[in-house]
Amino acid sequence: MAEKMEINPILKQVLELGPTVAFFLIYLRIRDDSYVFAGTEYSGFIVATIIFVPILLAAMGVLWFLTGKLSRMQIFTAFMVIFFGGLTAWFNDERFFKMKTTLVYGCFSAILGIGLLQGRSYLAFILNEMLPMRDEGWMILTKRLCAAFVLLAVANELVWRTMSTDLWVKIETFGFPIALMAFLMMQFSLLQQYLIEPDKDEDA
Repeated sequence: MAEKMEINPILKQVLELGPTVAFFLIYLRIRDDSYVFAGTEYSGFIVATIIFVPILLAAMGVLWFLTGKLSRMQIFTAFMVIFFGGLTAWFNDERFFKMKTTLVYGCFSAILGIGLLQGRSYLAFILNEMLPMRDEGWMILTKRLCAAFVLLAVANELVWRTMSTDLWVKIETFGFPIALMAFLMMQFSLLQQYLIEPDKDEDA
């Protein structure tokens, strides 16, 4: 079997988060402009969305080249970005790209929910090697994360339907990821009792 390749953690973060930050910066630069292609006028938001897709694909390609692998979540998210980015450009309607976030969070929640109905934690299947934890802990975390994804999906719908595009872009780029990261950090802290410590008796 091919050996897994490791890369600098900072470079990995840049490749994973860089495209989203690039979208944000491009949007800020061209948000007030409009562009005409093939006789159709496109807003700065839609042009930024179109530019974002190849940037994301390039970053994922470099990440795959350097590590030899991509997570299922990365592949799924990339597919959603390409699909809804394409719809946004084709119909010249920014609502498709804004709805993408709702569907991504909704799909994550549905996947975790299906596992819970089967009495399983799909999180454990994906993350157990990185974070050994007892089954009870994984089930608790999965239930909470499933609910969190539902709340994020609802929040995205409320934001894009009731607030400005500027505010949605800022919340999408920074607000939702920070909220999710803070939630996960809090959960791992609360679930310390379920973590499996390495057996130190063998070293004695």
